[in-house]
Amino acid sequence: MDQRFRPLNRQIGRALHAYDMIADGDRIAVGVSGGYDSLFLIWALQERLRRIPVWYELVCIYVDPGFEQSFRKDLVSYCRERGYHLIVEATDFGVVAHSAKNRENPCFLCSRLRRKRLMETAQRLGCRKLALGHNKDDLIETLFLNILYAGEIGTMVPKQPLFHGKLDLIRPLSFVDEEAIRRFCMARGFPRFRNPCPSAETSKRREIKDMLNALYQRNPKVKGNIFSAMHRCNKEYLL
Repeated sequence: MDQRFRPLNRQIGRALHAYDMIADGDRIAVGVSGGYDSLFLIWALQERLRRIPVWYELVCIYVDPGFEQSFRKDLVSYCRERGYHLIVEATDFGVVAHSAKNRENPCFLCSRLRRKRLMETAQRLGCRKLALGHNKDDLIETLFLNILYAGEIGTMVPKQPLFHGKLDLIRPLSFVDEEAIRRFCMARGFPRFRNPCPSAETSKRREIKDMLNALYQRNPKVKGNIFSAMHRCNKEYLL
């Protein structure tokens, strides 16, 4: 095993065990975005198959939002070279979300439509699990997005049963730092697919990420404290 993967593998294993994410014989759909997180998730789940007594099958799904500068062909080539089973769903979700027809936040609408298509495709392919590449930073950022812009305390959960148990949404990277994933992917030479979304650098999530990174730089313990607080909510001291 690549020594750089050991600490990340332990964190993945902790999340998988703590939330009972994967069972023997599962057919798992993996949502692919083209970013480091989802590419690492595919690689890690495939790598773990060699060393654990549980067998599962992986099917990768990419929902193309329909922007002109799409990296779809490059992603298809990358997955083919590595033997990944990739299904591509061609849509216009990103284009519609950024059009005059949409009065909502473009990121919100596009994300909602892509997630819905992912779930539909996973079920069509006979998958009982849908794995997404959200990491520890994503969970923390979502907490602050909900507090500041939705007026509620909540975040993404590592495992979420949907449709009365017909499909489980799982996030095996929930305990893994985004920066650790980035360093690993760069060291291994993972490709960097350019995100063609015009809102990629101006979204509310980008604002929250920048805010949190400023706090982390001042005090390295802040991220760990926030993540611990998400496990230790004292409801007696909430309104």
